[in-house]
Amino acid sequence: MTTAAPTVPVLRPMRALLVVFGVLTFLAVAALFVRPESTDRYFAWTIQPPLTAAFLGAGYLAGCTLVVLSLRAEAWAHARAAVVTILVFTVLTLVATLVHLDRFHLQASGAAARAAAWFWLAVYVSVPLVMVVLLAVQSRIEGAHPQRALPMPRWLAVALAVEGAVMFVVGALLFVRPGTIGWPWPLSPLTSRAIGAWLLSFGLAAGLAVAEGDLPRLRAPAVAYLVFGLAELVALLRFAHSLSWGSPATWAYVAFLVLATATAAAGVRLTSGSRP
Repeated sequence: MTTAAPTVPVLRPMRALLVVFGVLTFLAVAALFVRPESTDRYFAWTIQPPLTAAFLGAGYLAGCTLVVLSLRAEAWAHARAAVVTILVFTVLTLVATLVHLDRFHLQASGAAARAAAWFWLAVYVSVPLVMVVLLAVQSRIEGAHPQRALPMPRWLAVALAVEGAVMFVVGALLFVRPGTIGWPWPLSPLTSRAIGAWLLSFGLAAGLAVAEGDLPRLRAPAVAYLVFGLAELVALLRFAHSLSWGSPATWAYVAFLVLATATAAAGVRLTSGSRP
């Protein structure tokens, strides 16, 4: 009689790193989404207009949601997409930080801003390195992965693939060539790359969800995607005066957010009875 191989679990060090990252993203939400007008005094760099800070804060809110829900997963197969997404985001953000290091409050007169800048740099240097090491250790664990239980509907897979491709392409342009595409509000090279890092990461997450093709594995990304869409819509309503409403880019952006939020809501509904 053949004994089934045990399921590959999420290792404790990986869980600990996810907890740390969850706390850090929560702090970023407080600094950027709750108080986007105060980045000159309490954040790592000054972000203008406040709508940009709110956009980034919404991304961190979605990231925090993804981390918290991924911590509930026992099997590595149900958490690996989230971990890979976090790794890509932290690496991209580190690159943007190093390219624009002169924009950070590393020498600011205010103690809070200076501490935030050095803390930011320490986090984005250390987290990717630690995550790469833990991923290497995690990949060597022998065992089985849970079989795919509920296949993703084709229409949902197509919607996620298209939306993910749009986010990935736009994010890549914002990150690699700031200023080459229109955006609904003004961006500096640094904020363009910061927004690009989020869009690239979410585009990758959508692609990974389609590749997994399993509703139980989609639960955490679907909820995080919904949080992202709703939070971005709230940010738009809060800072509607910052948008160029006569620009086609603004209406394309609003339409995409509405579509992405609807897709995420459908995904959450479909996965409501299929938690890992």
